[in-house]
Amino acid sequence: MKSFQYFQPTEVRFGAGRVAEVGEAVRRFGNRCLLVSDSQSGPLGSLYIRVKQYLEDAGVSAAHFDGAIPNPTTDSIAAGTEMAVAHKADVMLGVGGGSAMDSAKAIAVEATHQGTCWDYLYYRDTQPTEKTLPIVAVSTTSGTGSQVTQVAVVTNPKTRDKSAIFNPIIYPRVAIVDPELMLTLPPRVSASTGFDAFAHAFESYLHPQASPYTDMMALEAIRLVAAYLPAVLDNGSDLDARSAMAWADTLAGLCIANAGVTLPHGVGMAIGGMYPHVAHGEAVALIYPAFTRYTYASSPDRFVAVGRILEPALTGESSKVAAERACEKIDAFIKKIDLWAGLDEKRVPQDELSDLAEQSMVLPDYKNNPRVADLDDMRDLLAQSYRR
Repeated sequence: MKSFQYFQPTEVRFGAGRVAEVGEAVRRFGNRCLLVSDSQSGPLGSLYIRVKQYLEDAGVSAAHFDGAIPNPTTDSIAAGTEMAVAHKADVMLGVGGGSAMDSAKAIAVEATHQGTCWDYLYYRDTQPTEKTLPIVAVSTTSGTGSQVTQVAVVTNPKTRDKSAIFNPIIYPRVAIVDPELMLTLPPRVSASTGFDAFAHAFESYLHPQASPYTDMMALEAIRLVAAYLPAVLDNGSDLDARSAMAWADTLAGLCIANAGVTLPHGVGMAIGGMYPHVAHGEAVALIYPAFTRYTYASSPDRFVAVGRILEPALTGESSKVAAERACEKIDAFIKKIDLWAGLDEKRVPQDELSDLAEQSMVLPDYKNNPRVADLDDMRDLLAQSYRR
């Protein structure tokens, strides 16, 4: 067995109704909280009212920044930081999907350090310090895994660049994963975030830093997504299916926190940075058909394992055949959850594919792929993904 290490400092509170514990959880770390979410006038408005009441009951003074946006930008983080500083916040609470939780993490850094969050990206010499505000996360989607990771994704709209803070100081101290909060999630968001959970698990399984620990969680997450994401899309109010997806998301998040992602996520981040109207899970799904066929021969045993989860009948096939057919089964799953599309359908200009290929190689994710792409390969993968 290979040597490995595993680290996870986040206390995970999982189960229906656990959001009622948010006041007590936040109060452990401070008594002046900035609640970070999307708009109060949106579909989760009543949830934010409940959360603020829980905070008040626990003796926490809360200001509410409801300006978290999909693909958070340096501008939206700056606006949240201004409110955090004015409120003299000593603890951050992110309530929502990955965008809200990532925003809370980035604000926790920017509010306590010189400069902006963009000055503390993973590749900078200067990194966030212990001054960073403690973070509590409440997830309302099942896909990003942000509630258990050390990552905050931010976009710089001036440079059309999507990058990340990556530092253990921004692991949430407590993650509340309450499947009841996901019962009204629209099908399109459920599909996009659900596929992101699949991709997190699958790519961490392929990653060179994969370990027996992350493999165990990744395969279980893939099994749960395969079984329960279609069920969620058929009946969004199915609490058992929502619970399974919430657990799959959490498992996949734990995987990427300790292993990582590969080529599709680097491409997906580039798409999100250049074309922020494309949801992250959709962006990742766009490249998957080309990615799987480019990669499967370099990691056949791992593709076989995943293919046999998606189609048990592949157990009777040889490993070579099963690995190749796993690509077809992943295609079929993407079609089943209605994410089958080409870059053209997402309004990605064909004359910008070369620029997109270069941007897809800015983050190092592609280097962790079992087969490492060069720029010509990346251009070819995007060309294959342009029109379905």
